[in-house]
Amino acid sequence: MKIVLAYSGGLDTSVILKWLTEKYHAEVIAYCADVGQAEELSGLEEKARATGASRCVISDLREEFVRDYVFPMIRAGAVYEDQYLLGTSIARPLIAKRQVEIAREVGADAVAHGATGKGNDQVRFELAFAALAPDLQVIAPWREWEFTGRADLIRYAEEHGIPVPVTLAKPYSMDRNLFHISYESGVLEDPWQPPPAGLFRLTSDPEEAPDEAEIVDLDFEAGNCVAINGQSLSPAAVLSALNEIGGRHGIGRVDIVENRFVGMKSRGVYECPGGTILRFGHRQIETLTLDREVLHLRDSLLPRYGELVYYGFWFSPEREFLQAAVEQSQKFVTGTVRLKLFKGTLQTLGRRSPHSLYHPKLATMEADQGAYDPRDATGFIRLQALRLRTLARQQQRR
Repeated sequence: MKIVLAYSGGLDTSVILKWLTEKYHAEVIAYCADVGQAEELSGLEEKARATGASRCVISDLREEFVRDYVFPMIRAGAVYEDQYLLGTSIARPLIAKRQVEIAREVGADAVAHGATGKGNDQVRFELAFAALAPDLQVIAPWREWEFTGRADLIRYAEEHGIPVPVTLAKPYSMDRNLFHISYESGVLEDPWQPPPAGLFRLTSDPEEAPDEAEIVDLDFEAGNCVAINGQSLSPAAVLSALNEIGGRHGIGRVDIVENRFVGMKSRGVYECPGGTILRFGHRQIETLTLDREVLHLRDSLLPRYGELVYYGFWFSPEREFLQAAVEQSQKFVTGTVRLKLFKGTLQTLGRRSPHSLYHPKLATMEADQGAYDPRDATGFIRLQALRLRTLARQQQRR
């Protein structure tokens, strides 16, 4: 039997790699998707082989991740439960897609993942596998093995000489990519307890951020950020640069209790500096360039789009349907927004666009210049008030 394992080198997948070789007596190919984990990839191939993998495949997916997954989601303005920018959620479909491709290349019988039996990721991975490769067997060790928690895994790793980046004192589960870092488990499972001071990796404490604000110009074309301060950058480079800028000023820390797809509430702490800036800036250009009804209609779809990403339905006809509508709305979302970053806050200083629907002659509070006749409002208000007057008179009769 040949299995392709989505491998990160963290606690769960390190133990899973060893466990698969013992349980299934299988050849295990460790696969890691480079979506921006930075130093976490150091020594990964050697570690995978030492733990029992026949080989380790590391795929650089950073540009594809931002271009084909993050940017479409930003164009949609997606967010889950009004707070979570979906950093972990949006990476899973791409990781699963490449995993299926590798399974085909090596002639594997099965794919495996390290998602827990209580989390959302198991759903995300397996829905992607179902959409892309329904014939492949899916192995989910957390739903099969005898271990009951991370403490068991840490002990197993110690017994088998597997180095892991967590301890019983700091058993945090961390997921990192170019878009964000998430933290769960340990003391974070108590929603009353604040995150430990040394937890954060991408962002400085807003109170300790620079005392001088930083001004940043973002250029957008058809809904995508293509340049920062006049310098053209690739999608991945845009996000990397904004992570650095935002992190310096303490932008993008989120501490939430969210509703998991599987039915329970969980507490998650996130850092998303670049994504926070990107989404905020994109919205400012939309305020200039989107027609009112298009903007309102698109916004009415945001909760549904966010749910589809969070639940794992990226490769679904309904998400593709919504995406097509989003793309239609973004054709003229082009222009520049100027932002001020200061101690964890974002402020808009200006925005401009060659496709702006804002016209000073219409909006001015000064003397009328012929573009708008205030007398037209009389009939407009009468018609809008018709049903209200009718209702009020009926109630008076009662």
